[in-house]
Amino acid sequence: MANVDRPEVRYSVLSLVRSVVVLTAGVALVGVSACGTSGDSARNVGSEESTERVGGAALEQFDPCTFFNPDELSSWGLQTEAAEFTPVSFEPGCRWQGGQMGLVLQKNVEETVASYEKNGNWERYDKQSVGGRSGVVANVPSGGATGGCNVLVDTGGGVVIYGVSGRLADSVDACAEAEKIAAATAPRLPK
Repeated sequence: MANVDRPEVRYSVLSLVRSVVVLTAGVALVGVSACGTSGDSARNVGSEESTERVGGAALEQFDPCTFFNPDELSSWGLQTEAAEFTPVSFEPGCRWQGGQMGLVLQKNVEETVASYEKNGNWERYDKQSVGGRSGVVANVPSGGATGGCNVLVDTGGGVVIYGVSGRLADSVDACAEAEKIAAATAPRLPK
């Protein structure tokens, strides 16, 4: 082992440490800029969005499958038993079936209402307050009012997605039902 007390060895060690620190900082800055360039060059590390990302921990602990109480589900004509619904790993959730419609509740700790607007292929994306929070009523092309509709709500550093689909009933307005359910329950979502 080299004697670190010698001046030339001490200088070499300090030089190596500085090089590693500079290299690590450079890689971190490239990573931050790569993560933040999804089409929005105005995004910066000190923005409100980065604050929301840090707050995602509140949403991490949120369990969509146990959020609704049985009385609520019954009043909406849905079964009280939840079935897991996680078509993609980053949006875990559950669904409930009923005779007239189906309901899905999912969470995403990486996205917000604003980022979904930029990343989605929407037929409708109407921003509005939902239960006192930033939200949007949205559907994909061909979703239509009776085919299916989503309400996205900013919460806990991410977003919660309420999805309603009409089932065999042309009389069910999926967007109206999704808005009603979200408005009634969004105030209970994590802060």
